[in-house]
Amino acid sequence: MASRDGRTPAALLALILLAACLASDALVANSLLTLPLVVAALVSAGVAALGVPRLRALKLGQVIRDEGPQAHHSKAGTPTMGGLLVVPVGVLVGGLISPEDPRPLAVAAVTLAYMAIGAVDDWRSLTRRTNTGLSPRGKLLLQALAAVGFLAWAHQGGWLGGGLPGDLGLPFGRVLTLGLLIWPLALFVFLAESNATNLTDGLDGLAAGCGAIVFTGMGLQLMLRGHGGDPVLAAFCTAMAGCWLGFLSQNRHPARVFMGDTGSLAMGAALSSVALLTNSLWPLLLMGGVFLAESLSVILQVGVFKATKGPDGQGRRLFRMAPLHHHFELGGLPEQQVVLGLWGASLILVLVGLVLLP
Repeated sequence: MASRDGRTPAALLALILLAACLASDALVANSLLTLPLVVAALVSAGVAALGVPRLRALKLGQVIRDEGPQAHHSKAGTPTMGGLLVVPVGVLVGGLISPEDPRPLAVAAVTLAYMAIGAVDDWRSLTRRTNTGLSPRGKLLLQALAAVGFLAWAHQGGWLGGGLPGDLGLPFGRVLTLGLLIWPLALFVFLAESNATNLTDGLDGLAAGCGAIVFTGMGLQLMLRGHGGDPVLAAFCTAMAGCWLGFLSQNRHPARVFMGDTGSLAMGAALSSVALLTNSLWPLLLMGGVFLAESLSVILQVGVFKATKGPDGQGRRLFRMAPLHHHFELGGLPEQQVVLGLWGASLILVLVGLVLLP
C-alpha cells in the first residue's frame, strides 16, 4: 500500500533500478551503469532541494487548466519548470563518462535544446497566467528544427541506424532497411516521443518515475545486445535515469515541484536521440509503452469525439478524460495508485523489451 507522502514507493523504485544496474555491472563486461545513476541521483536531489525554494520565490507557480480534474485545482501555485534543475545534471554526468566520444555531446545538445523550448513554453504560460504557452504550431516547428539539426549532426557522423545507415533492428535478428526513409521516421520519433512524455506529466511523480525506468531499461538493453554493448550511451541513459530519481525527492506525492514542459520535452528528446543513435527504436517503443498509451489515448479521444460529433457540437468520448491517467483518476482510483500502477506497467514493459532485444 502506498505511503501517504509517496516516500516509500519512490525509495523502492530507486532500489529496484539500482539493483538492476549493479547486476549489469557485475555480470556484463564493460558495463558501467551504477556510478552515473548514483552520482546523478544524489546531485539532482541536492540541486532540487536547493532550487525548489528559489522557484517558489520567483513565483513560478503552475497554472491548472480549468477542464482538468477538479482535484488538481489544489495543486495550483506549485512551482514548475523543475526540469531546469535536474536535466543539466543528467546531461553533464552522462557527458563526462567518455568525453572523447562525440555522440553524448550531440544527445546533450538536442536534450538541452528541447529543454529550452519547454522553458519558453512554460514561461509564456506563467506570464500570461494561462495553461497555454507557445502555439501548438510554433512549438512543433521549434521541436522539428532542433531535431533536424541533431539528425544532420548524426548523419555527418554516420551514427544513424544499425550496421548500415538507415537499418532498423527488429526482434529475432530481423532488419528493416529504410535508407533515406530513416529521416522522416526519426523526425516523427522526436515529435511523437517528446509530446508523449509531455502528456504523461500529469500526476505527482508519474513522468519522472516512468522516465527513470525507461532510461534504465534502455541502458540495460544497450549492454545486453552483445559485441561489447555500447557502454558510453548506456551510461548516459542511467545518468538521465538518476536525474529523474533525484527529482522524485521533490516531485513525489505531494509534489513540491513539477518538471513542466522544460523537463518533459527534454526527457523525450533524450530518449529519442539515444534510440536513434543506437538502433534502439524497437526497445524504446516497447519500454516506453506507457508514454505511447498516454499519447494514443489523446489521439483516440479527439478522433472519436470529432467522428461522432452531432449538430449540437457534442460527440462521444472513448475515455472519461484524456490523457489516460485522468481516465483512471475519474474512475475513482487515488492518484498514487494510478502512478504506482503505471510505474509497474513500465517495469513490466522494460522486462519484455529486454527479452525481445533487436
